[in-house]
Amino acid sequence: MNREERTEQKMQELFHSHAAGDEGTDGEFMQILQGYIFGDVCYTGSLDNRMRELVTVTVLTVLSALPQIKAHVGASLNAGCMPVEIREAVYQCAPFIGFPRTLNAISAMNEVFSQQGIELPLPSQKTLTGRDEKERYEKGLTIQAPLYGDEIKDRYTWLPKPFDEAVPRFLTELCFGDFNTRTGLDEKTRELLMVVLLAALGGAEVQVKSHAAGALKAGNTREEIVCALVHASGYMGIPRLFNALNTCKELLAE
Repeated sequence: MNREERTEQKMQELFHSHAAGDEGTDGEFMQILQGYIFGDVCYTGSLDNRMRELVTVTVLTVLSALPQIKAHVGASLNAGCMPVEIREAVYQCAPFIGFPRTLNAISAMNEVFSQQGIELPLPSQKTLTGRDEKERYEKGLTIQAPLYGDEIKDRYTWLPKPFDEAVPRFLTELCFGDFNTRTGLDEKTRELLMVVLLAALGGAEVQVKSHAAGALKAGNTREEIVCALVHASGYMGIPRLFNALNTCKELLAE
């Protein structure tokens, strides 16, 4: 297939619509956009449509691109993503982008689910029982420690009390306890999505490198991480792609 045919095929697969022509006020721009994302990037690397759409929804959530979130939630369903997978990809953005932007993305996502006749609320993916106040920390740490060790705890011992203890604990309880203990996404997928999430934020290169290392430990290959970052480039921009690749060079180079 040539580039035009690839673009048309991918648009049909994801959106059940034709690729852009000259119609509308900005047909030329849409042809450039679709040619790059759906004609080039989507055919480069090993990730399938399902994983690519989870990457896309994650990046769009970071960027608060609500109209595009709606379009790609629909595309995710067309690509074979389960509604709970899409929801978990959005939910786990909260510790990194804050709750308000995540709530906006959830609202956009749920609007599409309702339009598609998907019953809300979706089935619970919570595994925490809530019977023990230490449960969030202890179960979160069992996920965090094999991937990241005590790096954060050791790094912030200089904070004044009680924050020297509270800040690392909040990270463990919120990121790993509240979110990573949930079902709906496996550990490998969660870690890969965290890499592109942090890359899309911009200015989080230290965390990008840390989570790239965690993604490798969780079973992702170097090619899959690069593929996810390159796929995200059409949404987060080329500079953030290069920043992420440069900061992870030692981890990802052949």
